[in-house]
Order: sequence, then C-alpha cells, then structure tokens
Amino acid sequence: MGSEAGIARKPRFLGLHGFRTSGAILKKQIETKWPKSILDKIDIVYPDAPFPAQGKSEVEGIFDPPYYEWFQFNKEFTTYTNFDECLAYIEDIIIKQGPFDGLLGFSQGAILSGGLPGLQEKGAALTKVPRIKYLIIVGGAKFRNESVAEKAYSSPIQCPSVHFLGENDFLKPYGLELLESCVDPVVIQHPKGHTIPRFDEKGLEMMLSFLERIQKYNLSEDQGKDLCYEEEENALEA
Repeated sequence: MGSEAGIARKPRFLGLHGFRTSGAILKKQIETKWPKSILDKIDIVYPDAPFPAQGKSEVEGIFDPPYYEWFQFNKEFTTYTNFDECLAYIEDIIIKQGPFDGLLGFSQGAILSGGLPGLQEKGAALTKVPRIKYLIIVGGAKFRNESVAEKAYSSPIQCPSVHFLGENDFLKPYGLELLESCVDPVVIQHPKGHTIPRFDEKGLEMMLSFLERIQKYNLSEDQGKDLCYEEEENALEA
C-alpha cells in the first residue's frame, strides 16, 4: 500500500504486556475484547519481556504460562533491577522487527511506553531507532525511580496519545499523574479495574478517531518522504 495511491498505511505498534504475563496473553486480551473495527486499523506485534517471572503471576489460573517481566523493582517501586537490559532488549526488538509507529502498553508495559518517548528524547534509550510517534496506554503510571523519572518527564510528552483509565483500577491515580505530562491526550474512561477493557459507544468513537488521526499523520509523512525522494532524483538527473 503506497502513499502514491493516497492510501494511508495501518499504524504499526509494539505491544508491551503487563508484569508477569506474556505477549500471547496481551494479544488474547486485546483480540477478544477489541472489535474488528479497531483491529482492522492497527498492526500490533506482541513480544515477550526479557526475563522469566521471578515470582507468582496474578494471572495464574486465568491464562497459561509461561510468564515474563520487563524489569524488577523494590516494594516502593523506586529501585529497578535489569532496567538498562530491558531498554536494550526493546531497542533490539525494534531494530529486528520494526519499524514501529508507536507503543501500546498495559500495566508495566504501559509504564514503559509512557516513559520511553522522554527517555529517547534525552538520549537515555532507543538511540538507534526512529522516534516513537504515538502511544496507547492502558492502566499506566509514571516511573517512580527518581533518576529515570527525571529524564522521562522533564519535558512534556508531545506525541499523540490515548489513555484508558479504569474507574476501579488501583493505578488510576498514577495514570492521572501521567496524563499531566502529556500534551493533549485522549482519555477513554471505563468502569472496570486493572484490565484491558471493552469499548462502550463513546470510547469506540474516540479510539477510531484517534487511529484515523494518526493514519492521516502517517499518510502526510509518507507523501512528504515521496516528495523528498522525487526532488533528490530530479536533482541527480539535472
């Protein structure tokens, strides 16, 4: 599907799953709860996190193992272990399986997704790959580690983002904190807890509108690249 035909390509997202779950679990959650009208407009790749779960998973008995985690942390969520290894692992996935337009994250994956654009802008992560352009955050929050947070949120998060906030999600207050760092975020409220939600009519309209908007951005960007390529070719022929 080329931009020459005026057809916008589907945006491509890297899906980062929750703590002690897996890529297959996130895929199943999204594909069973989100309607075809959404799934037809987006491509999502679902990798597993780099580290096997180092303890019991909250989804044991609901979803089959194996389970994975992106990095480890203390009880206060302020000290991280294997965080740099996690960032390098995500960058390697993007290099090998990209390019990606944006990140989609749930829970621990959403915390990563919301913080990575700022870390990338500061040169602290994803320095070998194109910039993250869009975010889909489900049950997110901010990093609590002081040095990481300082880099991640020192500037407003400029990329278009959509945030799912659950009325009964224990992370909701922290998801609201993340919103304060985002420029013009789209917020979809739902009545559930810490989960991938289904859409009500209003939420579905908002999500479709968000995807349509970023598809238009991609189309204009691709057409701009085509124009630059044509100008280069003409300059070489001259």
